[in-house]
Order: sequence, then C-alpha cells, then structure tokens
Amino acid sequence: MKTRDLKILLVMEQCNPLWPSVPRVAYHIYSNLSLLADVTLVTHERNREGLEENCPEEAIDFIAESKRSANWYRCVNAIAGKGSTNWPLMHALSFPIYAEFDRQVFQRYHKAVENGEYDAVICATPVLPRYPYSLSRVCKDVPFIIGPVNGGLPFPSGFKKIARKESAHFNFLRALGRMIPGYTRTYQKADRILTGSQFTREWIHRALKIPREKLKMMPENGVTRAFFDAPLQTSPANEPLRMLFAGRLVPYKGADMLIEAIDKARKLTSRELNLVIAGDGPEEEPLKQQAKQLGLEDNVNFAGLIPPEEMPSLFAAADLFTFPSVREFGGAVVLEAMASGVPSAVVDHGGIGEYVTADTGWKVSPISRDYIIEEMAKAIADAANNPTRHQSMAKKARARAGEYCWEAKVEKILGIVRDCIEEK
Repeated sequence: MKTRDLKILLVMEQCNPLWPSVPRVAYHIYSNLSLLADVTLVTHERNREGLEENCPEEAIDFIAESKRSANWYRCVNAIAGKGSTNWPLMHALSFPIYAEFDRQVFQRYHKAVENGEYDAVICATPVLPRYPYSLSRVCKDVPFIIGPVNGGLPFPSGFKKIARKESAHFNFLRALGRMIPGYTRTYQKADRILTGSQFTREWIHRALKIPREKLKMMPENGVTRAFFDAPLQTSPANEPLRMLFAGRLVPYKGADMLIEAIDKARKLTSRELNLVIAGDGPEEEPLKQQAKQLGLEDNVNFAGLIPPEEMPSLFAAADLFTFPSVREFGGAVVLEAMASGVPSAVVDHGGIGEYVTADTGWKVSPISRDYIIEEMAKAIADAANNPTRHQSMAKKARARAGEYCWEAKVEKILGIVRDCIEEK
C-alpha cells in the first residue's frame, strides 16, 4: 500500500511542465514523487506559471530573482545564446544566477533541515554536475541525495569538426567548476548520488573521489504512460518501412547521416523506405536540399516541431526509430520509442547506448561518419527485410521501457531514500 509517510524537501531550480528538456524532466520527477511522499518543492520564480497551472494545490515555494540577476541573465543570453548556443560558456556564466538561488534556499530552509523537519533533502537540478548545494552543510542527521546528474560526455574522436561547431573547445570551463567553494564538499557530503550514465558515474568516482557504493545508476529521463497505450503494430512486408527521427536539427544529432544511410539502404532492400523528421533547427534547409539531391524528397517528410502531446501518436505510427546522434546524455526520445513498441537504431555513445540492447534494436559504434552511415543503412535494411524479428524486438523494447516509466523511477528514488534513512 502506498503512503505519503516521508517528508521530503525537493530542491529543483528548474522545474516546469511547459518547457522541454531538464525543466520537464524535473517536473515529472516532482509530480510523481508528490503522489507517494509529502514533498515541499523549492524552485525558481520563473517556473510559477507552468507549475501553478498544473499543480494549483501543491506545496511549492518559489524563489524570486533579483533585478541584478535578471539583468545578468539577459547579458549571458546575449553573449552565449547568440546563434547556436555555446553551452559550456552559458553554464559557466550562469553560475551567479544559480548562486543567488542557492543562497536563498539555504537562508529559508537550513534551520528546518537542522531541526529534522524533513526526512530527506533531494537536490535534483541542474542535471549537469556543475554547482554546489549549500544545504549539504546542514544535512548531518538528514539524508542528502543529489541527482539524477548527467553530463560531461565528450564527442567521439572521429567527430572533431562537429565538436568545434558545438563549442567543445570551451569545455575547459568545466574544470573551473571544481574551484567553486563548496563544490567538491557537496558531492562528498552526499549520502547518495544518482548518476544518469556510466560515463558520469565513473567521472564522479574518479574526479571527486566518491566511493562507488554511494553512486547509484538512474538515467534522468523517463517515459509517461501515454507512450505505452498504443497497440503494438508493425507494417507488413509489402508496405513501406515507416521510420521516425525526432530531435533538434543540429549537426551532432546526425540527421544528415540518416538521410545518406537511407539512400544506401535502398540498395539493400526492395522495400520502400519512408522517414518522418520531427523537429526544427538551423540544419533544416540543408537537410531538405540533401534529400532532394539524393532523390529522396518523396521519401523524407519534414514535419517540423511537434507538440509533446502529439508525440505518442507519431511514435505509434512508426516501425523504426532512427537516431544517429553522436553525443546524447539522456535521449528521452529513445525511451519514448521503446515504450511505443518501436525498435531503435542508435549510435552507441552515452545514455542512449545504455537503453538499447541487441534484442530491442541496433547500436552503431561512433567510429567515423562513413562507418555510422554504412551501419545505419544495414540496420534499416535488416528491419525492412526481417519483419518477424522486428515484431519480436518491438515487444521486448516495450518491456524494457517499463523500467524507465516515471512511476517506477520514483519508487526507486523512495527506496534509496529509505535506505539512507536506515543508515543514518
């Protein structure tokens, strides 16, 4: 029987159901956790509209932003957000904004934590392991849990050109984060750190000298029940293979490699190959030109940016999810495909390579651009030519995705909280 017996202080600077990526991930953790525990959410004022619209009766404390921080935020966007966002610089310059939030959280809650008014403190955003949490200083008798955290994944060595486009030469700024007062201490004080990938787990163990027994694997992404609702179905062999790509149209996502792989796959199967590209971005026009030059303009449909509520039906209509991104921390779209009963063909680098197994899809090593194209073409042809095996993969993909549904994830988080309470 589920009870709300645990009282948890949940600190999430970013938490908003209306925004993509980390804010929406945080919202799913919060909304599902609050069904099972007595949760007080502490978040930034900028999330008020989305949260009050969806959680009007919940205990939420909004931390206001000073005029100085608001002005600095506009400066940071002007410097690092112009054109293609320079994420390493953006994160480095954004620290003063986070520091103001962290300071106010400490001022409001440190006495309550010291007095044992909460059974546990969980700090869950930012997802990148970049900043300290001041509340860690007063969690002597109260479990302090960080995560899920993920990030720091380097580009594969064969993709230096794309790495330059994504401002990877600014990654040296990550090391400066460890010089922030309290950063290393925050992680060393934690009772548990939830890590979103094996790479991040090993980095935290090695760089911050954290014992492995404190590090628990838990991908930050999850999947909602809406993706499990559609009946399992695959197109018969006499109909086109329906493929789907979903993501920002930027170089590292690899949509250009996918279009070229489809061109090569046409020589390996007699079956018609159709692709829907859901997403927008600066590479959209070059991709359209590429499809036209290869004679694929009738096979590749650019659907544009699709609202989140329409994505389940889009996945349900696909036979194969094709996602050759060469640098993906979490890759929630892969989990959504699997939950929809759609096998995936992905690049085996980072989180997405940990979701997909040999019996739920195809994984390609990121050796080089040419290698990915060749192997993706083989995977597409394999899916097209072996519908019986493809159906088996679909069932196993959905079964595996069940481990990542939000309800299951927060149950695991509560299990970790209870383990920490017993240890304390």
